[in-house]
Amino acid sequence: MIPKTVGHVSFMMRKFLFSILSIGPVPTHIAFIMDGNRRYAKKHALYQDGTKPDIGHRVGFNSLITTIQYCFEMGVKHATVYAFSIDNFRRGPQHVMTLMDLMKEKIDELMTEECMLKTFEVRIIFWGNLELLIEPVCIAARKIMDITIHNKGPVLSVCLAYTSTNEITHAIEGSIREKREEVQIYVNDLERNMYTAGCVEPDILIRTSGETRLSNFFLWQSDFTHLQNPNALWPELSLRHLVWAVLEYQKIIWYLKKRKGKTKKNN
Repeated sequence: MIPKTVGHVSFMMRKFLFSILSIGPVPTHIAFIMDGNRRYAKKHALYQDGTKPDIGHRVGFNSLITTIQYCFEMGVKHATVYAFSIDNFRRGPQHVMTLMDLMKEKIDELMTEECMLKTFEVRIIFWGNLELLIEPVCIAARKIMDITIHNKGPVLSVCLAYTSTNEITHAIEGSIREKREEVQIYVNDLERNMYTAGCVEPDILIRTSGETRLSNFFLWQSDFTHLQNPNALWPELSLRHLVWAVLEYQKIIWYLKKRKGKTKKNN
């Protein structure tokens, strides 16, 4: 009973905290580059003889579930995570296969994640060139998208086998197929053919571990996004970091809206 009591008190404290945050504008969409899983494992000496090389990513998955839950409790409608870049396929074959197996395992776990799927009625979407994934991962991703397609709650988007350059190329090819004999392609044509078509641009993009690179993620979508790079490694990201990110966003939101308005007017 004690853990349940502690959990209830923690939830009520978060609820009170989020009610204060909601006095200011709550971001609609937060995106995350989950950087630092392997460094976390090394930092805490989790790598030992016989230890699987995915141990840091396993810890990172727990952080993912907690962080996304906090986002949805706060009122965020859309959360996106950069889970696996196309560039990651360049790593050693054994390492890639280990991560693929972990992805399959964790996608299956998401299907049984009651707090996520039932409490929030979350819809899960996978963005990227899914055909590059091994078949079991691709099947699992499509299955969970089908299972949650009619859910009316917030959306969790997972970028797998994704890079922005691949997404833009995909959009150009789709636009050409649509336009056929027409020569000119407009921005709206490209955006309609993006993996992310129909999704609002992220208000905040957080890359953990203090890195300041976007690493080919959301290059098209983040022109007016507030970029943040806390020093915490991804498994170390906490409620404190998330609240601070929202407070920083609330300080600058009016400037971003003003700049965005001017850009649209000039265009």
